[in-house]
Amino acid sequence: MSDHKELTPVDIKKIEDLASLANDLIEQENFKEAYYVVMKALEIVPEPHSAYAEATWLFATLGDIYFSKNDFEQALFAFTDAIQCPDGLGNPFIHLRLGQCQFERSNFDKAADEFMRAYMAEGKEIFQDEDPKYFQFLKSRSKVY
Repeated sequence: MSDHKELTPVDIKKIEDLASLANDLIEQENFKEAYYVVMKALEIVPEPHSAYAEATWLFATLGDIYFSKNDFEQALFAFTDAIQCPDGLGNPFIHLRLGQCQFERSNFDKAADEFMRAYMAEGKEIFQDEDPKYFQFLKSRSKVY
């Protein structure tokens, strides 16, 4: 038996709806509103957040908001929170974004490690819609094609 409260189907539906709305707002570059929507969804998730898979993607969405605004330090905090939640470790998208944040903060060894984790999980495709500099950097650090 787990020692944390189970989310009800109603709670899960609310979280999913809010996360979907947040993603739409991010696509519209309405980052401020997306932030508030994610925070509202996180309020539904009981403490400790790290016990819930829903928090994994909420923190990842929060990180994506900061990343989109080039606030790499805050993005790094959010993606670090995401990786500590269920299924966060090993998630290619989270590792990609962690690598990008580390790269942009000139932490190149950490960036290379995170990029390799993303690459090992999903291959070159994970870099497809990103700035080519990230994959070029990984290629300069390892034997990837």
